Amino acid sequence: MAFLELEALDKSFGATPVVRRFDLAIEKGEFVSLLGPSGCGKTTVLRMVAGFETPSSGAIRIDGRDVTGLRPNQRNIGMVFQAYALFPNLTVSQNIAFGLRVKRVGRAEREARVAEMLSLVGLAEFGGRYPFQLSGGQQQRVALARALAVEPQVLLLDEPLSALDAKIRVSLRDQIREIQRRLGITTIFVTHDQEEALSLSDRVVVMSEGVAQQVGPPFEIYSRPATRFVAEFVGRLNVIDAVAGEAGDGVLRTGDVEIALGRPVPPGPVTLAMRPEVIGVGRADGRDLVFRGRIEDVHFLGSVIRIETRLGSAPLFLDTFNRPDRPPPALGEIGEFSVAASDVMVLGPGGSAVKVR
Repeated sequence: MAFLELEALDKSFGATPVVRRFDLAIEKGEFVSLLGPSGCGKTTVLRMVAGFETPSSGAIRIDGRDVTGLRPNQRNIGMVFQAYALFPNLTVSQNIAFGLRVKRVGRAEREARVAEMLSLVGLAEFGGRYPFQLSGGQQQRVALARALAVEPQVLLLDEPLSALDAKIRVSLRDQIREIQRRLGITTIFVTHDQEEALSLSDRVVVMSEGVAQQVGPPFEIYSRPATRFVAEFVGRLNVIDAVAGEAGDGVLRTGDVEIALGRPVPPGPVTLAMRPEVIGVGRADGRDLVFRGRIEDVHFLGSVIRIETRLGSAPLFLDTFNRPDRPPPALGEIGEFSVAASDVMVLGPGGSAVKVR
């Protein structure tokens, strides 16, 4: 039995369904991210776990206990919001101690716990300051310490990094993951930022229109997307319309280009999908599909150079590492490009990955 179980959750606001038949089982100590665009239902799922929203149907269980009908203060949940939600009239220490005071924890134990949390988040010298005297990253660490101080069974993080600048976001997300691993606390993290989800999580749930499109480890989500939505939402993707021949032998055509995948593909219209990094300039061992194209654009991105060409009539982007001893190709140049057939994903007309028997 999983530590946190979400079973067939549905949530509607009036006649509008927001979450539909949502199932998720999370093991104790696991870090799971809910990833998706705005309005996909991920925050609503989090709020149902926290008790701020009541499911229209379905069940929520924590460590075998049904908490579906319980109020937030009866669930032993810690939550960190996008807005820090600190009390401006309380010091850092008083903010962290707030939940402990509500639980009527004795003064000596409370002070010891606050000191422990301040040390945990690297703010041992800041207990006497007020929120307005802290940076955004420091305030969010105080919010995290306050959530952890009550020793919750589950930690919920609702886009806690979105208000921070890029450098602080990376630093704080690493710190959150380190603390989560050290404490072994079961965590759900909501984000629309794919890099955050992929770098932090044991598993990722990609959501769209209230439905979990795919659940899996970050590598699987990125490398083996189950649907076109997942493939396009997570990472950069080349999408090319093609037609598989009636023989079903894996020979496809896009425009005037023929592609032999070497594996059976059901006949009819399909979509080919390739990550830019799996396509290389020139020929190489293992990259058995070779085609020629004109360089239409070159984007210098620092460590990576993104080259734009075409496959048939479709634009095709490929990423190659910047090599100081090897300048990027010139605009208008005709070159050879190659990719391994195994790195070409085939998506059916409905957007699902084609299953090959």
